[in-house]
Amino acid sequence: MQQTRFTEGGAHIRWTESAGEGPARVFLHGLGAASAVYFAHIAGHPALARHRSLLVDLPGFGISDRPADFGYRLEDHADAVAAALDAAGVTGAEVVGHSMGGAVAIVLAARRPDLVASLVLAEANLDPRPPETAGSSGIAAFTEEEFVHGGAFERVLERVGPKWGATMRLADPVALHRSAAGLMRGTEPTMRAMLLALTVPRTYLIGEHSGELAGHQGLVAAGVSVVTVPGAGHNIMFDNAYAFVEAIARNWSSQSV
Repeated sequence: MQQTRFTEGGAHIRWTESAGEGPARVFLHGLGAASAVYFAHIAGHPALARHRSLLVDLPGFGISDRPADFGYRLEDHADAVAAALDAAGVTGAEVVGHSMGGAVAIVLAARRPDLVASLVLAEANLDPRPPETAGSSGIAAFTEEEFVHGGAFERVLERVGPKWGATMRLADPVALHRSAAGLMRGTEPTMRAMLLALTVPRTYLIGEHSGELAGHQGLVAAGVSVVTVPGAGHNIMFDNAYAFVEAIARNWSSQSV
């Protein structure tokens, strides 16, 4: 485990790391998750394991600190990840982000292009105001006071089920709510606009069972490789790990061309 400060008050962002050759690969988890749980089996796959990998826990989640005075906007998370990569001596990384982590990866690439050489985005949030069925929308529907102190956090844990709940219950309720509110608010320009403007290799993965991807043709026209993963829903790395690994390896190859 490695760590570095990301606030003036001394809060630390933490990550687990495996040694390897070549540019680093950085993994960023989604809302209420933790990177080692969601990505260890991906990073350790024989097709990927020879490269250096960093599994980063965003502020407020997993093993990272959870300062009460932190904003937890997408921009705040991206700046914290940048602090981690700077401390780790990482530049030109392939960043793999799931859901909210994908949105953070896009913002990171836009704000710190020196850190990101390519992106693999698994059902990343591209637009503000996610649909009502999204977990972030359900959380952000409560006020922070209701969520943290009024019992809403406990009710959400019951509703999401044991698998997502296993990592969500480790999250700080304030961080979880503010991060969900950040996804509802989005960024300016939007994450989609940032992604379209980037020129690095970009792969967007969507699960077969997740429905149609909004703006699919616009992404393709901008050079984003959009891949539908068979047999998968939102958690592609669990539903079809082989296809997830294959997409990362293919994206890495396009980065090297």
